[in-house]
Amino acid sequence: MPKFAANLSMLYNDVDFFLDRFAAAAADGFKGVEYLFPYAFAADDLAARLKANGLQQVLFNAPPGNWDAGDRGIACLPGREGEFRDGIAQALAYAKALSCPRVHVMAGLLPAGKGRADVQATYVDNLRYAASEAAKLNVNILIEPINERDMPGFFLNRQDQAHALIAEIGATNVKVQMDLYHAQIVEGDLAMKIRKYLPTGHVGHIQIAGVPERHEPDVGEINFTYLFKLLDELGFDGWIGCEYRPARGAAAHSTSDGLGWLKPWL
Repeated sequence: MPKFAANLSMLYNDVDFFLDRFAAAAADGFKGVEYLFPYAFAADDLAARLKANGLQQVLFNAPPGNWDAGDRGIACLPGREGEFRDGIAQALAYAKALSCPRVHVMAGLLPAGKGRADVQATYVDNLRYAASEAAKLNVNILIEPINERDMPGFFLNRQDQAHALIAEIGATNVKVQMDLYHAQIVEGDLAMKIRKYLPTGHVGHIQIAGVPERHEPDVGEINFTYLFKLLDELGFDGWIGCEYRPARGAAAHSTSDGLGWLKPWL
């Protein structure tokens, strides 16, 4: 039976105060949570919300650089290695405090005038450093292909590219964050991708959303019921992150009103 984690950055936006979203997710039956970034809150406050609501922290992102200025990760950016290492230290301190076994490291946008080959060595070196530091805490580092429609110029877009990078990095605790929303937009053939890559042991986390609008997973072109059964068939025992924008319910797009798809799986 799949295990579902609520992405609190996208779900429960009808709950204004972020820390109150933990209770809302637990009330709807979620046992795990993920979100983009924890750094606006003290780790102790987040840990208290997890404990009070019986939730596991399953994933969050390392610092992405200056998000408001347009950074979407800095792992592939030459000249920012010191900032990257500081960010990894901060992320791992939170991971330890929250007992979180996974940290997603965003690759970043290609610098102007540069191609992937120009920055790949920087990316690989940075990921090797992150993996080495994370291994001390038994934490996995995740890399995620993201579609260029949502994030133009992102360094990492395809599943085969991610798995090739895993081999080049050569660290057993670097895994792929397989977001089926992004994978469907970029390349499709999701069932065969799952059958190909899941048995490798290199898929560390899965995320879902309906395509094309990124709404509830039962809205759009993907048959997630089929894919959930396939994941069970293949013995996937990790978490599935629900990283979508609710579209059902009241004007505020209540997350709870749109969870009919989840109830058979709880």
